[in-house]
Amino acid sequence: MSIHITGTGSYIPSVVEKNVQFEHHNFLNTDGTSIEHPNQVIIEKFKSITGIEERRYAAEHISTSDMAFYAAEKALENAGTDPETLDYIIVAHNFGDIKSGTNQSDMLPSLAARVKHNLRIKNTSCVAYDLIFGCPGWLEGMIQGYAFIQAGLAKKCLVIGAETLSRVVDPHDRDSMIYADGAGATVIEALENQESKGIITSESASFTLDEAQLLFYGKSNNPEDVTAARYIKMYGRKIYEFAVTHVPQAMKSCLDKSGYPIEKLRKVFIHQANEKMDEAIIKRFYRLYNMKVPADVMPMNINKMGNSSVATIPTLFDMVKKGDLKGHEVKKGDLIMFASVGAGMNINAMIYEV
Repeated sequence: MSIHITGTGSYIPSVVEKNVQFEHHNFLNTDGTSIEHPNQVIIEKFKSITGIEERRYAAEHISTSDMAFYAAEKALENAGTDPETLDYIIVAHNFGDIKSGTNQSDMLPSLAARVKHNLRIKNTSCVAYDLIFGCPGWLEGMIQGYAFIQAGLAKKCLVIGAETLSRVVDPHDRDSMIYADGAGATVIEALENQESKGIITSESASFTLDEAQLLFYGKSNNPEDVTAARYIKMYGRKIYEFAVTHVPQAMKSCLDKSGYPIEKLRKVFIHQANEKMDEAIIKRFYRLYNMKVPADVMPMNINKMGNSSVATIPTLFDMVKKGDLKGHEVKKGDLIMFASVGAGMNINAMIYEV
């Protein structure tokens, strides 16, 4: 028996927000003072670092749980799975449902309960719960689903990552240009007599002693905003240094536990956080094996999709798996890795044979 991804699905929001649409924003420093550079210069520098040219935002009437449901429907259809046969529905997110025009989080009932309700599942033994784990949430959900199946507590799990970060960003913060919306879903289940091994190993870690507050909820950069509103904030430079230091080592530990040599690795699906950061992570990872980075080993779609947190890896994997990302494909027997880093600070990785 081996545990495989039998279906994938994603929901890509319809609203395209290009960089040029930020030219009229009043960006401010964290102390509320004006930034000395014009917006055109700020945006160009932002693009050179992050690689982001545009991002996707959910339409006003679409919620995080809506996107999770739409992605789940596609994954279940792709897997040919009856929703009633699911043992777990795990929905990774960080801010819950947030109505357009507000930034108040709504997590009652849980998003997983809403997804199960919308799927019209009658089976009460199908357990639905939310997972808050920063950007690595979807991958941690995969690791938990894998553990449930290994332990004999489940045979089939639906794991979803969904987020509407566009509704928790400070319009006066340059970092607001990073964030995006989206949802991705996967069905994992135990299969017999498979040629490939499916999920092989995983690695997870939480660094909280000194790193817990690198991403946080804070006030607007605009001192005139006297509301109680809070927005997603981060210490970008410290996060970059943390990620390029710790993620490559976690990836190496995960691969080494699998028993496979790095030469067998065909693709690495990294959380789409920042193009420069991801390139530095993959370079340092291969350097641990005294190797140069192979061409086309790291698929990326951040230039068009932005950073949708928990949704970046499952939507990217869905695109590659279905042949929707030019120059990239995964074939039966390919050894791939998933890896992520985010608020907490949390890190995880997984080795999977397609």
